[in-house]
Amino acid sequence: MTRTLDRAASGTTRGLLFRLVPPGLYAGRSHALVERAYVVNRRAWLAVVSGFFEPLFFLLSLGFGFGRLVGTVQGPDGPIGYAAFVAPALLAASAMNGAVFDATFNLFFKFKYAKVYDAVLATPMGPVDIALGEATWCLIRGGLYSGGFLVVMLSFGLVDSPWALLALPVCLLVAVAFAAVGMAAATFMRSWHDFDLVQLAVLPLFLFSTTFYPLSVYPGWLQAVVRCTPLYHAIELTRGLTTGNVAWADLGHVAYFAVMAVVGVAVASRRLGRLLLT
Repeated sequence: MTRTLDRAASGTTRGLLFRLVPPGLYAGRSHALVERAYVVNRRAWLAVVSGFFEPLFFLLSLGFGFGRLVGTVQGPDGPIGYAAFVAPALLAASAMNGAVFDATFNLFFKFKYAKVYDAVLATPMGPVDIALGEATWCLIRGGLYSGGFLVVMLSFGLVDSPWALLALPVCLLVAVAFAAVGMAAATFMRSWHDFDLVQLAVLPLFLFSTTFYPLSVYPGWLQAVVRCTPLYHAIELTRGLTTGNVAWADLGHVAYFAVMAVVGVAVASRRLGRLLLT
């Protein structure tokens, strides 16, 4: 009788703990979602690889085509060719685009229509596993795009420093940061029409974050706005590494993306837990 009462009390206590402890503490199995993403996408490899060609076409058309009319522009450490100026910016932008669109569209579809995460939460995994697993898959895709484009830059002679080897890990950090924020944003979306807001945010970043022209062309107040945008920090990192202009101030750019990634994963896991477990 005593044992029965002890078991009942233990079960009640455990039930209270499951209700009180945040579901985000159930993390530890995010690798299972990464494996699932690989299995799903290995038969759709063309869709995965296609993301590599967009920055390549921009480089060929603008960097080399339009660049013949431009000549040289002011780089981080003096005048450089226009193609060498644009290429590292496109490298950072490819990491951003691949991560953002994969995180937002895929997460929204799995959450809203495929109900993948409802099935995931029926297993020992929790919302943090979902956030980390999806962010890791976006990181892998962003790394593939960035690594391939870095090889293209090397083949065209657009890399002037061995510091460029660090551009790949920087792009991975950029990808995971944008993926985390993209996942957090996707949890607030109600329909496919809301994805117009994603384009509304990403396209100005791509065009105006010193991707195609230096910061000095803007008026002073607008320069301050551009310096606050995430893609600007990514471009400053990649452009500095590929041209050999590395400084301690670059650690500030790295910290920017570290905070961005942590906040994005925290918000995404909290929102997923609230939406899926209530």
